[in-house]
Amino acid sequence: MRILIATAGSRGDVAPYTGLGAALLRAGHEVALAATDAFAPLAEEAGLEFRRLPADPSAHGGVRSQRELLRAASAFMTELGEGFAGAVAEGTDLLLLSTTTAPLGWHVSEATGIPGLGVYLQPTAPTGDFAPTVMGTRSLGRFGNRAAGRFALRMADRVFEPAVARLRDRLDLPALTSVRMRRRQDRAGWPVLHGFSTALVPRPSDWAAGLEVTGSWWPYVEPDAQLPAVLEDFLAAGPRPVLVGFGSMAAGEGERLGGIAVRALRRAGLRGVLQSGSAGLAADGGGGGGGDDVLTIGDVPHALLFPRLAGVVHHAGAGTSAAALRAGVPSVTVPVAADQPFWAARLASIGAAPAPIPFRSLTAENLADALVDMVREPSYAHAAAAAARHMAQEDGTGAVVAAVRRLAG
Repeated sequence: MRILIATAGSRGDVAPYTGLGAALLRAGHEVALAATDAFAPLAEEAGLEFRRLPADPSAHGGVRSQRELLRAASAFMTELGEGFAGAVAEGTDLLLLSTTTAPLGWHVSEATGIPGLGVYLQPTAPTGDFAPTVMGTRSLGRFGNRAAGRFALRMADRVFEPAVARLRDRLDLPALTSVRMRRRQDRAGWPVLHGFSTALVPRPSDWAAGLEVTGSWWPYVEPDAQLPAVLEDFLAAGPRPVLVGFGSMAAGEGERLGGIAVRALRRAGLRGVLQSGSAGLAADGGGGGGGDDVLTIGDVPHALLFPRLAGVVHHAGAGTSAAALRAGVPSVTVPVAADQPFWAARLASIGAAPAPIPFRSLTAENLADALVDMVREPSYAHAAAAAARHMAQEDGTGAVVAAVRRLAG
């Protein structure tokens, strides 16, 4: 079967699908990954065909609030819709659609007859079990949570509306709003597989049939991949360090954040590894000063580095949160926007992290206090290790391979 995985967004929205695509390749399928230009190397490393989606997520970076996020998302999705149909429809038997591409892919399926399957990294269907991932962490009660979930989907549909209108016109389809298309998909019981662990989010009790939680999908890592020699040397030179990184968030704030991180690590008496990321963190920034106790690195596979750490300070993106648990190491979370407060609260709720530090409230002092709490209180590491054992029993990619096999008949 010729399968196309379509996703868009930051690295965390794309990388897990490289491991999923590699598993489908091993199962005998032809697999392509449709994403924006920056992720072509990830697809090619995993042996996947790459198809370009016409948008640039970096052009809409630097968000600091939900309002800014909605504006940036609408602009990004409008760009994404231009040329989307041509990228995903050519030579395809099955579309695997992420949270960010499903509201466009549904219309391509209508026009071409190519079936689709949802492969989401976040829970988006309304539920009474918790509030929507993008609307904070406070429960509104079962009725309130479901109502808020429906409202969140309506807001998401508004983000896609301009792109959908243009796409349907290009596909010679009659006008149809995003809201009506979503309702059509819900009535049809469109299946969605969710690539996160039940260690963090058990499947909601009130979800409809066809909405399943499979376990996490992990970024592809070359079988012979190794950490850089300078990082190996640093790891061997002393006690386990703590990694500090903000992934694709906080662009342009590297100097300030680097200084906070170095001062906090030294105040807590810990060695550290700063992962530069989009923020550009560096050990010599913001008055923190470099030294033998802190190392700055670029991108390295979490699967290789995280098991070697005492803990991870991160923005609580879905992928980084899962990777820390998989490695059995505790976290200090500093959520910035979108679904990050949700995952941060989840890590705290299972005991694998102290209470989150909101990004705007981050200081060297409160970060140092959280670091001391994380490394001195053994319950955090014990909870992370328990989650790692739970996750080891899940086969997220295997569940998707099995679902595709059933669809192939």
